[in-house]
Amino acid sequence: MRFPRDVPVLTDQGIRLGAPRLEDVEAMVEMYRDPDTQYWEGSPPDYDRDEAERGVTERIPKGWRESTRRTWVIEYGGQYAGAITLSGGEGVGSVGFTSHPAYRGKGLATRAVRLVLAHAFDDLGWHRVTWGAFVGNWAARKVAWRTGFRDFFTTHGAGPADGERRDEWIASIGRDDEREPQNHWWQVPVIETERFRLREYRDSDVERAAEMSNDERTLHWLAGLPKPFGREDAEQYLARGREGQASGERVGWVVADPDTDELLGDVGVFGMHSRSDRTSGEIGYSAHPEARGRGLITAAVGRVIEQAFLPIDEGGLGRRRLEIRAAKGNSASIQVAEANGFTRVGVLRAADHRRDGSYDDLVVFDLLISDRG
Repeated sequence: MRFPRDVPVLTDQGIRLGAPRLEDVEAMVEMYRDPDTQYWEGSPPDYDRDEAERGVTERIPKGWRESTRRTWVIEYGGQYAGAITLSGGEGVGSVGFTSHPAYRGKGLATRAVRLVLAHAFDDLGWHRVTWGAFVGNWAARKVAWRTGFRDFFTTHGAGPADGERRDEWIASIGRDDEREPQNHWWQVPVIETERFRLREYRDSDVERAAEMSNDERTLHWLAGLPKPFGREDAEQYLARGREGQASGERVGWVVADPDTDELLGDVGVFGMHSRSDRTSGEIGYSAHPEARGRGLITAAVGRVIEQAFLPIDEGGLGRRRLEIRAAKGNSASIQVAEANGFTRVGVLRAADHRRDGSYDDLVVFDLLISDRG
């Protein structure tokens, strides 16, 4: 093929994908020198104008001529807004994209991915496209989710960056798959009350979260937690929560002091992406030792119940049934369920493991939306 003459121009919704040009070099340097780009894409810290020019005049044309790497510039309003690449061939390949910092948050990468997927499947005849990004690159993952990529999984130590190996997310989409999200990506609305604030977890909550879960009472009833429960464990807990939101499995709130915003506990709804029933959920909750005995968690669970039963199109979770499970000996947890109107529906005998090797009965409660009148 003749570069740039034969590079297909793809357009839709105000963006244009075309061949890179020398006039794009300055914007390319800005993008690849951006700290976020360097961290998430692994671009060299000394990326300069010469490197960008070699890309435009040598590497990118070579990829097009050999049909191994097809790179387009993303243009928006006539300006360089990023780049997107299809790599591979013989029916399968991968997509990667980078946004210029001045054009992030505008949905341009999502539009660009949809365009190149259509090109890969309809024009090139591919049957599958994969996507990958370093774990934690939520902006890139949201683009993949929006465009229909599915079956997300993590490969540990698979992504090379700065001489080390980092965990990487992988997902794919087939020619006949819907190019739309396959699940809800739950948002965490801030809910204000006089006594507490419900909000999403932040990285600054790690220390208080570790204190909460390293408490002896918490460790007794939640025998699956590491003991001791340290800062790294709390970081992993936050990461799993964000993963659960992205997969549609769960959503969790910090119960925070309304004045200091300090973590006092947490409440989550999980089990929401079951194959058999996506209208139910289970509620779990914990209290920081400093917040016990004040009824805060009971009240916070009550507010989360309201949010859970609210329809999805009104910003809620769209549940019709909620469940709480509590160890028979955990009177505080049982009191939270009963105070919020849950009905005791059964006992799972010897179902809750203790660290000493014994087992406690697990009391099961449920609450239907119809119970609320």
